[in-house]
Amino acid sequence: MTIIAPADAAAIGEAAAILRDGGLVAFPTETVYGLGADATQAWAVARIYDAKGRPSFNPLIAHVADLEAACREAALPEPALRLAEAFWPGPLTIVAPLAPGGLVSDLARAGLPSVAVRAPAHPVAQALIKALGRPIAAPSANRSGHVSPVTAAHVAEDLSGKVEMILDGGRTPAGLESTIVSFCEASPVLLRPGAVAREAIEKVLGEKLAAPARAEVLAPGMTPSHYAPAARLRLEAHEINAGEAALDFGGRLAACAKPGAFVLDLSPSGDLVEAAANLFAHLREFDARRIATVAVAHVPERGLGEAINDRLRRASAPKLD
Repeated sequence: MTIIAPADAAAIGEAAAILRDGGLVAFPTETVYGLGADATQAWAVARIYDAKGRPSFNPLIAHVADLEAACREAALPEPALRLAEAFWPGPLTIVAPLAPGGLVSDLARAGLPSVAVRAPAHPVAQALIKALGRPIAAPSANRSGHVSPVTAAHVAEDLSGKVEMILDGGRTPAGLESTIVSFCEASPVLLRPGAVAREAIEKVLGEKLAAPARAEVLAPGMTPSHYAPAARLRLEAHEINAGEAALDFGGRLAACAKPGAFVLDLSPSGDLVEAAANLFAHLREFDARRIATVAVAHVPERGLGEAINDRLRRASAPKLD
């Protein structure tokens, strides 16, 4: 049985006790809801993979309270420290070599010699991490490859009965996962675009972010098919075909919509921050309505548009078996 509780102090205390005992708790962050386990307990982390149906080669992010806690787990070079100081607490994940004495389990790191760390900004996430006193391994709280959840109800749709508790902290504000930057190579590498735009990171670093040199999965969200709704997405659409619904941006498709067509606009005003916040909620709404095909309007490839388009391309890729 899964308990869904408002994220007050009593529920957070109970959630920390569940995590300490090896249980699973879903909780809100400023990005999406996370499915948390004590990152130092391999058998608890194994329950995350089981609940999500997640490939064990896909590493997890360790959520920590602050930079000091991150440095106990990861050997952060000076450029990474500058990013942490600029964007933490917030939606930025840093991948770096495991620090000597780091406690994040080998399973949470998918056997890699590196670890992914993030200090979330959401007050519920912060309170839960501090109540546990250890890093929390937490991918998005959904079935593996499915659309990420931005409400407690979304989590329950996918994971009810598979987790002990869902802390309901309302809808998450960013609605898009964290940006992931790796410092395991000679130059910093953008592993996943996300809620912190590439341009903002490059401004702090004073250099361009490189692309991954290898095809292996080094961070969450790097599998070709990911964030996928049941509906088939037709990207870069300029019209709405018969029988299609539409995911619009800035009203691009609304003008050609026929009466009765179901259209959701990521942002009628063309605001990329609003579009990011609405992306996963809109994709889940198509699934709730059992829509088979969705025409997707062009979204500019700038700022958060890079991350939005990354999610849409992965959502439209052939589903993994």
